[in-house]
Amino acid sequence: MTGAPLLYALLSLMILGWAANYIVAKIALQSFPAVFLFGIRISMAAALMAPVYISYRRRNPPTWTLRDLPLMVTIGVFGVSLNQFLFVLGISRTSVAHAAIFANLSPLLVLLLATASGLEKLTARKLAGVAVALAGVILLRVADARPHGAATFIGDFVSFLGSLAFAIFTVLGKPTAKQHGSIAVNTVAYIGGALFMAPYTIWQAAHFPMAKVPWSAWLSVFYMALGPSVVCYLIYYYALAHMEASRLAAYDYVLPVMATLLGVWTLGEHVTIWSVVAGIVIFGGVYMVERAR
Repeated sequence: MTGAPLLYALLSLMILGWAANYIVAKIALQSFPAVFLFGIRISMAAALMAPVYISYRRRNPPTWTLRDLPLMVTIGVFGVSLNQFLFVLGISRTSVAHAAIFANLSPLLVLLLATASGLEKLTARKLAGVAVALAGVILLRVADARPHGAATFIGDFVSFLGSLAFAIFTVLGKPTAKQHGSIAVNTVAYIGGALFMAPYTIWQAAHFPMAKVPWSAWLSVFYMALGPSVVCYLIYYYALAHMEASRLAAYDYVLPVMATLLGVWTLGEHVTIWSVVAGIVIFGGVYMVERAR
């Protein structure tokens, strides 16, 4: 399989891999506390990403020096590590459907941050898209408020903060990622995040009944580190080099649908008609913003 069929097969694998991450995280959270789970995941991701970077560096001489390292660590840890930390913390307190919907707000938040930074202008069409998406968010929280369900306000808010962290990384870190390469920035982010979390991760591991953790939980953590953090990421940048960014962005709309369906199928989560309507409204607003850019 080569050419376009290979590309679309890889994109399908990427979307499925990211969607499955929501389900796998729920499984891992049954055995690990959220913060400890993040510490293990990012440590594994750093160990898996390091060989990828070494291989990449052999073909592409480094463009950064030790002087650039503090900025790369700050941007990478804030945008990548914090985003993944908030993802784990958020999905531990909300449903797969809600977490996936809030994750798709990143393009909208990127626009608002870029506008505040003077990088873009907020036109009437963009503002209309923002208003529609905001109405969808309000609808999701008001009409689909289930006090005894899987989705909670705290979980939704933390998931939103995760999208905000990634949006900040996208706006502020784009020049650095473009200059030094996304693989380098993400590797520094994983290693920096793992080192930052190391004291807590080691302390928690020493007091946690690791022997009682089922193999399904360990496989889930390993998948979270390898699949979404390394494999899907590499597919994304491979696809970005072979197709327009606007076409690639369209696949983002498939992710929440896929994640929600997997949540219903594997976890038995209940999706109300209001969450479906709110999701459509939010995606409509994000689509309006994307079309106006």
